[in-house]
Amino acid sequence: MTSPLGRAKASAESSREQAYADARKNHLAASTNALVRVDDVFAGYVPGVNILNGCDLHCDEGELVGIIGPNGAGKSTLLKSLFGLVSVREGKVTLRGEDITGKKAHQLVKLGVGFVPQTNNVFPRLTIEENLQMGLYHEPKKFSERFDYVAELFPALMARRKQRAGSLSGGERQMVAMGRALMPAPSVLLLDEPSAGLSPALQDEVFIRCRQINATGVSIIMVEQNARRCLQICDRGYVLDQGRNAYTASGKDLMNDPKVIELYLGTLAKA
Repeated sequence: MTSPLGRAKASAESSREQAYADARKNHLAASTNALVRVDDVFAGYVPGVNILNGCDLHCDEGELVGIIGPNGAGKSTLLKSLFGLVSVREGKVTLRGEDITGKKAHQLVKLGVGFVPQTNNVFPRLTIEENLQMGLYHEPKKFSERFDYVAELFPALMARRKQRAGSLSGGERQMVAMGRALMPAPSVLLLDEPSAGLSPALQDEVFIRCRQINATGVSIIMVEQNARRCLQICDRGYVLDQGRNAYTASGKDLMNDPKVIELYLGTLAKA
């Protein structure tokens, strides 16, 4: 006879599988004209071990998409797979309908994809200005034009353009990293936990900047540990679980979805 705990686990697993199926169906219906589209992707770091297990995602022009989920769900792996840093074993990634699966990071930058990693995301011995120059190494003649754009977003930092990045606070380094990724004028920006390790005040600053960047027309796909704030600012959110898309809806709808609250936000929203 099955124990109450066993029945509860079986019920939760059944709900999860139904959520996966519903999410897959919704993805196929909604992603036809997406800027970025991820279809049934399997990926991982160790041969024979997948972190992503049939992951779907799409981002439309001008959207800010947030990705949340428990630790180990595959959130950062998904971004790295998009940016060519983790091998995609099955499935496909497209940008404006073009297959970019497996392309190298430098190729993706030229195609209009920017990426800001969670850690080690600035050159500490270089100045702020030199860090920005590194973001436009392949088109140096456009530096002045793009510097003016980034300076409008981060005026306080640009006033200290000759200061070494290694002397900046964690939040300031994050701004420099975002600025550098924006220098080549990407159409989509991938952000890996931009608020990680920052104080609440600096976290708010990062989220405000994300919204400002998005308002200039840059689409954003953001992985975030601060589930509540992420869902508050994103147009649409994804909940990843065990390397698959469990739920997707507007940020507001996800915050108020009883199943999402019960299975995920009960702990994630406290982060």
